[in-house]
Amino acid sequence: MSMTSPALSRNPMFKDRAKLTPRDEQILHDMASPNAVPEAPMTIEGTIVRSVLSFVVLLIGGAAGWLLVGNLLTNPGMVNVVFTVSGIVAFVLALVNIFKREPVPALILLYAVSEGVLIGGLSRMYNTMWDGIVIQAVAGTALVIAITLALFASGKIRASRRATKVFMIGMFSYIGLMLVNFLLIWLVPGMNPWGIGGISVFGIPLGVIIGILVVLMGAYSLVLNFDYVQRGVANQAPAKYAWSGVFSIMLTVVWLYLQILQILGIARSS
Repeated sequence: MSMTSPALSRNPMFKDRAKLTPRDEQILHDMASPNAVPEAPMTIEGTIVRSVLSFVVLLIGGAAGWLLVGNLLTNPGMVNVVFTVSGIVAFVLALVNIFKREPVPALILLYAVSEGVLIGGLSRMYNTMWDGIVIQAVAGTALVIAITLALFASGKIRASRRATKVFMIGMFSYIGLMLVNFLLIWLVPGMNPWGIGGISVFGIPLGVIIGILVVLMGAYSLVLNFDYVQRGVANQAPAKYAWSGVFSIMLTVVWLYLQILQILGIARSS
């Protein structure tokens, strides 16, 4: 799952200037005071460079996870260890990075490695069951990102207060549904492996229908990420905050990929 990091949403450097609170204005004043150490401003180019670096690290971790799980397919116990360790490390680092007021590049790159190992291993498991599904998921994710970026760059889609409110309602509803689904799979004997997602409605698995809606939410999450980065550049936020934007984008892309992978898995198993 993904939401814009509080490191962005709470920072006045990423807010609309017309909506700043007195406290926000004081923080900006302190940052611009003569005694403050001048820093290079955040730029789109700098954010792109940091994004490329982070995703390369994510892919390296993914390749390691793919190979590691591939070599352990005959040993389910060790596969579970890989998933458990990488999952816990990625989760803890995600929380640390989400709530840190100032980004720490090393922690973001460590998150990318651990998340990559987890995703790479999971992708290998999916590809073992459904050959070619990973390429389809990667292509689908790239397509969603490309379309969203093109629409945002052209000005045809923008973040708005109403859309963001709907997004947040949808996000919390989705989290609640996933918790219920997890409990059903865990507690109900003979339950479909996909839980609620395996139930068909007019011949279409409910998981596919819900998944498509969640992908649309993921695309809007990307719009929020792009919007915050654009504001940071316009407000001349210090260059280090580009890492906050990169981290939020990476969270969303990972979420999108996993959701598309799940949609394809449900569709191909039905």
